[in-house]
Amino acid sequence: MPHPSEHHPPGRPLSVDEAEALADAMRAFGAGSRLRLLWAMLEGERTVEQLSAATGLEHSATSHQLRLLRHARLVTVRRSGRHAYYRLHNHHVADLLAAIRHHHEHVYPPDPVPVPQTSTEAMS
Repeated sequence: MPHPSEHHPPGRPLSVDEAEALADAMRAFGAGSRLRLLWAMLEGERTVEQLSAATGLEHSATSHQLRLLRHARLVTVRRSGRHAYYRLHNHHVADLLAAIRHHHEHVYPPDPVPVPQTSTEAMS
C-alpha cells in the first residue's frame, strides 16, 4: 500500500506539461510486443532469453523493446554475471496492465465459455 503522501489526488487538473509527459508514458503501451513483454513479467523477473521464449519475439526484437521499456521506466534490470533480469518497475505498472485489460473486457466482453452439456441435457 503506497504511503498517502506518495501521490497527489487523481482528480486535480493536468498542466500542459504533465499532460504531455503522461501521453509520452502511455505511448510505451502502444505496441503489442511491448505489452506481451510486460505481461510476461507479471509473474516476476525474467531474462531476455526467457522473455523471448514467452513472447515468441526474436532475441534482438526483445532486447530493443526492453530498451524502450527501460527508457520509459516501466521495467528495471538487475545484472548478475552474464545475465540481465528484467522486472516491472513497480506495482503501478501491474495495476495499469490490469486496468487496460479490464477496460478492454468491459468495452469488448469476451465470448462466453460454452458449458458442455451432459448426456441427459442433450436428450431433452
